[in-house]
Amino acid sequence: MKKQLFFLILAISIISSSCKKDNAAATIQTIKIGGLFSLTGNWSSLGIPSQEAMKLGLIDVNAYLEEKGSNIRFSTVVYDTELDTTLAKNLITRAFTTQNVKYIIGPQSSAEVGAVLPYANANNILVVSQGSTASSLAIPNDAVFRFCPGDAVEGRAMAQTMYAQGKQAIITLSRDDAGNRGLQQSVGSSFTTLGGQVTAIAPYPTSGNDYTNLLSQLRTLIQQYTATYGANQVGVYLASFDECKDIFQSAITDPVFSSVNWYGGDGIVLSSVLLTSNAAANFAATTHFFAPNFGLPLTPNPKLDAIQTAIRTNTGYEPDAYTFAVYDAMWVIAKTVTSYSNVTSNFSKLKSDFANEANQHYGITGPTVLNANGDRDSGSFDYFGVVNDNGVYKWKLVGKSL
Repeated sequence: MKKQLFFLILAISIISSSCKKDNAAATIQTIKIGGLFSLTGNWSSLGIPSQEAMKLGLIDVNAYLEEKGSNIRFSTVVYDTELDTTLAKNLITRAFTTQNVKYIIGPQSSAEVGAVLPYANANNILVVSQGSTASSLAIPNDAVFRFCPGDAVEGRAMAQTMYAQGKQAIITLSRDDAGNRGLQQSVGSSFTTLGGQVTAIAPYPTSGNDYTNLLSQLRTLIQQYTATYGANQVGVYLASFDECKDIFQSAITDPVFSSVNWYGGDGIVLSSVLLTSNAAANFAATTHFFAPNFGLPLTPNPKLDAIQTAIRTNTGYEPDAYTFAVYDAMWVIAKTVTSYSNVTSNFSKLKSDFANEANQHYGITGPTVLNANGDRDSGSFDYFGVVNDNGVYKWKLVGKSL
């Protein structure tokens, strides 16, 4: 009888324990975060490592929440925008309507952010872009937050650097999208404020690869400015994406283009596509071309080495601060959702609490303090140029912003 009673108690205990586990598992709330990255299109050199940074962030965030005893977990779903504005808009719609995604990291370009913004505002979707810089998107109280410095910060830094290098006149070129147009305008206005001369050529179309007219205008202006100031006081600033390879390949055939120094925007920096053409890479090296990359803090985050190594190993790409901003965004979203009550049911409160959490967070990219427009408040830049290293062209750190 005692033996039977023992087994009965043991069975009840096992069932009770099993029920507790089942009940605990049933209380877990999983929240989806969507990623809108360019994985196969232009600027995939940011999109591919961004996807990996999101994956690593998910692992670390969920491990932290489990250790903390939280009943909240996160999952991710990633979409390939190909840097296409129409596709980006369609994908955020799909993410929301079919997956109930209310948090998005990306898109990475300002043109894409501008395309998804109305839908995000209308449907209370919180969007955190790691790469958008256009000042036209610096809008208070909207659904978009941006974890990188805007074009006003970058444009001022580039203008100061060019002016400090002795440039008295620059000619600016731009791809016709919001982010690159913004950089062209910010660089131009900042350089003019310093006392320099600026001529801006009208932005070229985002489609097609015929740059004959663009280069014809540029050639004339280089000759005019060179006659006035001398070649060493003239520069060309190009705000573009991977199509810089085609522009450089065309430019190298004429010595007028390589007679002056060239500079670029953040959409070019560390472009692997540029290095696929020896002619384009040679032009970049010959003109001492360099472009700014959002810089990491002088005192590195303790997690930097592990995250950096994992992304490099798993993707073959060298991650930069824009990539690490994705990892930081995962943490700020997670801490916002788990730290504030009723945050998921009140979008105004969600945005406010997200900004508060961002202002307290110190991530891989340093302090993620935001301004009144929900954009990163400040930042420094690392300058990378293309160099010939024993017959192999590669990107190399060549300086920092002033």
